[in-house]
Amino acid sequence: MTNLYGVFVYLVCAGLVLPFGSALYFHIGETERKCFIEEIPDQTTVLVHYKVELHDPRSGGFMPSSPGIGMHVEVKDPDMKTILSRVYSSEGRISFTSHVPGEHVICLYSNSTKWIGGTQLRVHLNIQVGEHAIDYATVAQKEKLSNLQLRIRQLLDQVDAIMKEQNYQRYREERFRMTSESTNQRVFWWSLTQLVILILMGAWQLRHLKSFFEAKKLV
Repeated sequence: MTNLYGVFVYLVCAGLVLPFGSALYFHIGETERKCFIEEIPDQTTVLVHYKVELHDPRSGGFMPSSPGIGMHVEVKDPDMKTILSRVYSSEGRISFTSHVPGEHVICLYSNSTKWIGGTQLRVHLNIQVGEHAIDYATVAQKEKLSNLQLRIRQLLDQVDAIMKEQNYQRYREERFRMTSESTNQRVFWWSLTQLVILILMGAWQLRHLKSFFEAKKLV
């Protein structure tokens, strides 16, 4: 009974904590570069769907882009090391796995040599993280899983994703604590340095004032 309650709590947390993926679209010019930041735990799969549409000056809307227009996709980890850098077609799906936890930067820009001068693009983007990036219909067909087996597989993936998210939150808390301690230490030493400087300046001023009074024979 306790185990079932624990699984239930895990599933509720999954609905509240885990990212469900972000779907959006944006416009991009010939020389523009659009970047997005995703906070991703380590050993987590990320799936990026994108579709490029070309602006139609006659209708004022957007139409499917020509085959020559593609997107350069670049992904960097929190250490700014390049995980992925490649030119793709006008519509596609990119998948990568994070190796370190933290903020990953996903950048997209066009292969400008294929552009029609001054044309604007609309890029539809859908980023899915963790178990939301898994196509369970394909998994069930490939591994020949029953509905019950597939549901158990989904539950296990959700629990694993929650554990990764919890580890990532602990990692963030540790990093925040280290930053706070470092900042407090710097503030302490800076305050101590200011205090020492003020004491030295006060002693110097008193000595100078005493010498002035003695030179004027006031003391």
